[in-house]
Amino acid sequence: MYSLDDIRELCTRYRNWGRWGADDEIGTFNLVTPEKVTAAAQLVRRGAVFSLSLPLDADGPMTGALGRTNPVHLMLQDGGDIASGAQSAMAPLGYTDDAVYMVLQCATQWDALAHVFMDEHMYNGHGLGSVTSAGAEKCSITGMKDKIVTRGVLLDVARYKGKPWLDLSEPISDEDLAGCADSQGVDVGEGDVVLVRTGRLSFVRDRGSWGDEYAGGHAPGLGVSAAHFFCPRDVAAVATDTWGFEVQPNESLPEMWQPLHAIMLANAGITIGEMFDLEALAEDCAGDGVYEFMFVAPPLTISKAVGSPINPQAIK
Repeated sequence: MYSLDDIRELCTRYRNWGRWGADDEIGTFNLVTPEKVTAAAQLVRRGAVFSLSLPLDADGPMTGALGRTNPVHLMLQDGGDIASGAQSAMAPLGYTDDAVYMVLQCATQWDALAHVFMDEHMYNGHGLGSVTSAGAEKCSITGMKDKIVTRGVLLDVARYKGKPWLDLSEPISDEDLAGCADSQGVDVGEGDVVLVRTGRLSFVRDRGSWGDEYAGGHAPGLGVSAAHFFCPRDVAAVATDTWGFEVQPNESLPEMWQPLHAIMLANAGITIGEMFDLEALAEDCAGDGVYEFMFVAPPLTISKAVGSPINPQAIK
């Protein structure tokens, strides 16, 4: 178990504040250069496209914990409106329209760098006043609107460990990540987006219910030592197929919750993704032995938002 002092030391060790200037708001995505994007495009060899997104609907995993609920989809105009004559002024044309209310972190999503504070500061030293009831004035997710096109790497930790899915509350260490990458014959480097598979989506589908592990309950995930793998490699982002990214319960003492968020998001400036559906991609990678691909996952341009739902694409 890591103490609060341990976590603060790791925050300082891997801190990238000021590395790209005092006004920087995108962190390690600064390392995704035009050359990196061009190289990523060369990884498309078969034209196989994999959507990594969960459906956005009322059957999602949210339970209301932490104020997070599943999306509410409403029809504003439907076929009945056309049939009833409500749109008679437009006849013979008719139309349908809809709306959605949605918590931005309710399914497959990015955490913006403004999502987490440690000791009252988020990435690059911005204080609490940078996020008000009007939203984020610094490090909003919209800063990534044209940045998330790069090389993607899948680390299928469940398959590496010889399991269909990791056990509840099973941590993933830096040694696990290094061993997995080595066994797959893939390197992880600067500007990459790394996708980490625990297999738990396969488990909940096999069980037929979400339970609470995708809404704050116990779950496998990344341990604190994962920072030793990701931060020195200068990855742009890391995403998992779990709700909380980190192993639940965390590997820290009670005075510190979600320590890896503090280290990687608030200090290293590494963007975090959660609830990515990696099952179809993992099967394909296991089949052809290729664990790298072009990765594209821009956020919605919701002004001043601290997170965004996404439909990530892995292209091989």
